[in-house]
Amino acid sequence: MTSVLERFLTYVQIDTRSDPNSVSFPSTSKQRHLSNQLAVELQELGIKDAHVDEHGYVYATIPSTSEKINVPVICFCSHVDTSPDVTGANVQPIIHYKWDGSDIVLPDDSKQVLRMSEMNDLDQQVGNDIITASGTTLLGADNKAGVAEIMAAAAYLMQHAEVKHGVIKILFTPDEEVGRGTEKVDLVKLGADFGYTIDGEAIGTLEDETFSADAVKITIYGVSTHPGYAIGKLENAVKIGSDIIARLPKGSLSPETTEGKQGFIHPVQIEGIQEKVVLGFIIRDFTTAGLVEKEDLLRKITDEVLANYPHSTAEFDVHEQYRNMKVILDQHPSVIENALTAMERAGLNPIQRSIRGGTDGSRLSFMGLPCPNIFAGEHAFHSKLEWVSVQDMEKSRRSNRQPLPSLGRKSITFTHHLHGEKSQILRSLARTKNGDIYRLERV
Repeated sequence: MTSVLERFLTYVQIDTRSDPNSVSFPSTSKQRHLSNQLAVELQELGIKDAHVDEHGYVYATIPSTSEKINVPVICFCSHVDTSPDVTGANVQPIIHYKWDGSDIVLPDDSKQVLRMSEMNDLDQQVGNDIITASGTTLLGADNKAGVAEIMAAAAYLMQHAEVKHGVIKILFTPDEEVGRGTEKVDLVKLGADFGYTIDGEAIGTLEDETFSADAVKITIYGVSTHPGYAIGKLENAVKIGSDIIARLPKGSLSPETTEGKQGFIHPVQIEGIQEKVVLGFIIRDFTTAGLVEKEDLLRKITDEVLANYPHSTAEFDVHEQYRNMKVILDQHPSVIENALTAMERAGLNPIQRSIRGGTDGSRLSFMGLPCPNIFAGEHAFHSKLEWVSVQDMEKSRRSNRQPLPSLGRKSITFTHHLHGEKSQILRSLARTKNGDIYRLERV
C-alpha cells in the first residue's frame, strides 16, 4: 500500500469495535488485528522499533534527519477502535463520485440518507467525491482516517530523508471510544515532548478544548416477590430505574437539546431484572463545576424516586473519564499558536474551536503530554451516515506542497502530502531546533 486512500479503504474493513462493558484490555481482542498489521507495515517501512505492546498499543519511532541537536520530540496519535454505538463488522466503503448535491441513499438500507440540509459541511462538497459506508455499518473514518494519514506520512518521511525533521513518535491506541485509550500508555517509553491527536473533523480545524467527562452508574436494589402475591410487597427495580430516567429534564440537559458550551446528562444503559437494575449515564460539561452540578441533579432525582419505594436502595457511583484539555494547553500556548500559524503559511484557513466530545489528547495532556487535536476529515462519526470527502484531502495536498519559510521563535512545521487523485489527508508536523528557533521544513 502506498496511498492514503488505499490504506484507509483497507483499514475500515477491519472490525475494531470496542466494548464499554468489557473488563479486558483492550476491550475487544479484534482491535489487535489492526494494531498488529500497522506494526508490520511500519517495520516494512524501515522503522525498526515498531511494535505492539502487551496492552495493544503501537509504538514506533521515525529517526531524526536533522543535524541539529536538542530537537524536541513530537508525537502523532490516533486510535484504532471504532465506536460501540454502531457495528463496524463487514464495512463496505463506497466512493460517490462527483456528488451533485442530491440525497445520497445508502444502498444496503434506504432509510439511511445523507442530506445536504442535515449534514454539517456537506453543502461545501457539491461536485466532490464522498466516501460512505453502505448503510448497515459505520464507516470507521473515526479514527481510521487519522491512522491512514499518519501511516502515509510515515511512509513518505521514511522514503525522503531530505526532509529535515527531529525524532517523530507514532502512537496508536486502543479503546479511545470507551474512554480508556490512555489507561495503560507508557509515556516514558513514548518519550515525546508534546503531541497531536489526528482525530478531528473539517479541514483546517484545530481543537484545544474538550468536554470534561464523568460516567455515573446507579445500581438499584428493589424488592422481588411472586407477581401473583405482590400487593404491598413488590418494589420493581425496573420501574424504579424507568422513573429515574423519566424524570430527567425533557427540554434541556440532553444531547438532543444542547449545543455549543452546554453540557448534558445522557442515559446510555439500562439493564437488569425486577430485583436489581443498573443504569449507566455519561455526564458532560466544559467545566468540572458543571459536571458536579449535573451529578447532583441526577442524585437528587434518584433520591426523590426512591422515596416512593421505602424498602429499595441505590448505589450512586461516579467515575472520572477525562477533563477539558484546555486547562493544560493554556499553559503551553506555543503548541497551539505554532500549529495555527503553520496552517496559515500552508494556505489553509485555520479554525480554532472546542469539541463536544473528547480525545486521547484530553488525558494525555493531563498526564504530561500537551496534545491538541488536528482535523482528520471525519464527519457524522458514530453513525451509519459517516462520511469523508476526497477533495478536501486534495486541497490539503495542493496547498501544503508550498515552501514554508521560517516562522521564527518556536515555530513548527505543518505539512500535508497526498498521493493520487482519490487519496485521503496525511499530515506530518516536523521540526528542527537551533537554540529555541524551530524552522519549517519543506516537503
